[in-house]
Amino acid sequence: MATPEQPKYNPPDPILLTLFANRFMSVAEAMGRSLQQTAISTNIKERLDFSCALFAPDGDLVANAPFIPIHLGSMSFAVKYQMQLHGKTLKPGDVLMTNSPHAGGSHLPDITIISPVFDAKAEKIIFFTASRGHHADIGGILPGSMPPTSTTIFEEGANILSFKIVSEGVFDHEGLVDYMVTKPAQYPGSSGCRNLRDVESDLKAQVAANHKGIQLIQQIVDDYGLETVQEYMYHIRANAESSVRNLLRDVAKRAGTNVLQAVDYLDDGSPIQLKVAINEKDGSAELDFEGTGCEIRGNLNSPISVVHSAVIYCMRAMLDMDIPLNAGCLVPITVKIPDGSLLKPSRTAAVCGGNVLTSQRIVDVVLKAFHACAASQGCTNNLTFGSGGKDKDGNNVVGYGYYETIAGGSGAGPGWHGTSGVHTHITNTRIGDVEILERRYPVIVHQFGIREGSGGKGKWRGGDGVVRELEFLEPLQVSILSERRTRQPYGMEGGEPGAMGRNTWIKQPRESDGDLPEDPNQPLQPRKINIGGKATVFMGKGDRLLIETPGAGAWGAPEEGEDGAHGCGHEHVRAWAPRGSLAEREAAQAAF
Repeated sequence: MATPEQPKYNPPDPILLTLFANRFMSVAEAMGRSLQQTAISTNIKERLDFSCALFAPDGDLVANAPFIPIHLGSMSFAVKYQMQLHGKTLKPGDVLMTNSPHAGGSHLPDITIISPVFDAKAEKIIFFTASRGHHADIGGILPGSMPPTSTTIFEEGANILSFKIVSEGVFDHEGLVDYMVTKPAQYPGSSGCRNLRDVESDLKAQVAANHKGIQLIQQIVDDYGLETVQEYMYHIRANAESSVRNLLRDVAKRAGTNVLQAVDYLDDGSPIQLKVAINEKDGSAELDFEGTGCEIRGNLNSPISVVHSAVIYCMRAMLDMDIPLNAGCLVPITVKIPDGSLLKPSRTAAVCGGNVLTSQRIVDVVLKAFHACAASQGCTNNLTFGSGGKDKDGNNVVGYGYYETIAGGSGAGPGWHGTSGVHTHITNTRIGDVEILERRYPVIVHQFGIREGSGGKGKWRGGDGVVRELEFLEPLQVSILSERRTRQPYGMEGGEPGAMGRNTWIKQPRESDGDLPEDPNQPLQPRKINIGGKATVFMGKGDRLLIETPGAGAWGAPEEGEDGAHGCGHEHVRAWAPRGSLAEREAAQAAF
C-alpha cells in the first residue's frame, strides 16, 4: 500500500503521542458504550458483535477500540468508497449506510453507518466516525441471513451500495423499508427483513453512537486546535508504519530468508496459498496470494476488504507493543490477489461465509508463513435459527432471526499453551448468554462446556474446543455454517493438530416422518445424524443440535514420558468466575 502524501511535521512529542493515541481510542470506546446501551438486539447488546472507529479525512483508519478485527480493517474501504460516491456533497447531519462487499463491506448482515465530522465553520470534513454492527436478519432465503446453501449474494439479503439514511438530520424511514424489505424480496425464494423493528432500532443506535463520536472529536479539536490534532493523527499512523517495518526486518533476520511461504485448505479442498517477499532494506513486504483457488459456487468467497482486514490484524497481533490498530500497519505491505480467485470474487458471488470462515483460514496461512503460532480452531461455528419469511401468497411474514458464533481452541506458540473455549483471531464477540437465550427464544441449552482432549498434544498444548447442545421447543429452521470439519487445525514444530469439529442433529422419532420401531414393545430412540459443516435443517419440537467445535494445534513435540493429556502441566481453570453481560451490569451497579 502506498504511503499517503502527508504534510511535513516536526518530530512528535512522545508524551503527546501517547496522549492522543489514547484520546482517539477513547472516542471509539465511548461510541461502543453508547451503541451497546442503546441497541435492543441480542446480537449487538449482548454478543457485542459491533465495532466503532475513527477515520481520517482521506478515509484511513486512525484509531479504534478492541472490537471485531474483521470489521476494523475493512471499514476503511467502506469509508473511502462512500467518499468517492458523494465527494463534497455531504453536509452536516448527513449519515450514510452501506453493507455491500463491493463497497468495502464484509458480508451483508454487517451494516456500516458512516458520519462525516465537519470543522467549526461546517465547511470541511476533518474526520469520519463509523460503526459496523451485525444484524440478526436482513432478509434472504433463510432466517438469520447466513444461509449455508447460498450460491449468489442475492440469496443473502439486502445488498446496499449506498443509502443516505439521515439527510441533514432527517431520518429516512421510507427509504429504509424499501432497501431492507421491498428490494430483497424481489429475488426468487428470498424475503425481506423479518424483523425490521429491531433492525431499525439498532441502526438508530449506530447513528447515535456516531454522533457521540462527533461530539467527542470536536471537543478534542476545541482543546488542542485542529492543526495539532491532525498532526498527531499522522504521527500515530507513522508510528504504526515504523513498527511494522521493524517487525518485517526482524522476521527476515530470524528466518534467515527474505521469502516466506505457506498454504492451507478449506474443507472443500480449495487452497489458500501465500508467498511473502520481504525487503529488509526498507522494511516492506509483498504478500502474494497467487495459487489460491478460484471463486467458489458456495459462500466461502471473501471480499478483498476482508483479506486486508486479516492481514492488518496479523501485522498488529505480531507487534509486541501497545499501539492502536490503524492504517499505518498496512503502509509497508503490498497485497496481491489474483483476479477471479475466492479472495477476489465477482460482484454476484455469495460471501456470507467468507467473512467469518475464510478470513480465519487467511489468518492461519499468514501466521503459518511467519512461523508465529499453530493454527487456532479456524472457524467461528455460525449458528442461526428463526422464523418468518413469506407466506403461501408471497407476503412477508414478521418473524425473527437469531445468530451466534461459538468459541473453540486457540493455537499454541513458542512459550505458551493455547487457550480453551475462546473466540479467536478475526472475531472478538461473545456467545449468547444462556439466561438471555432461553428467555427470549424457544430453546433450552442442555450443555455448554469444554470439549476435553480436542486440543493438539505437544510441548505447548493447543486449546480445547467447546460442546454446545441446544433443544428447540418449537419447529424452527436451523442452520450451521462451519469449517474444520474435514481438515484438522495444524500443529507446528512437531506439535499435533487439533481435533476436527462435528455437528450432530439429535432427531426425535416421529411416526409422521416414517419412524417405526423394529420391536413394537420397545420405545423409539432418537436418531443421531451428522449434518456436516454447512447445512440447514427444519427441526421439530424436541430436536437437538449438538455442536462440537474444533480444538487447536500444539507447538513442539510432546516431551519424552509426557502423555500429552495436559502437556507440561497445562490444566483448565476449574474455578468459576462470573462473566457475561449480566455479570458486567451487576459489577457496574455495585461500583456506585
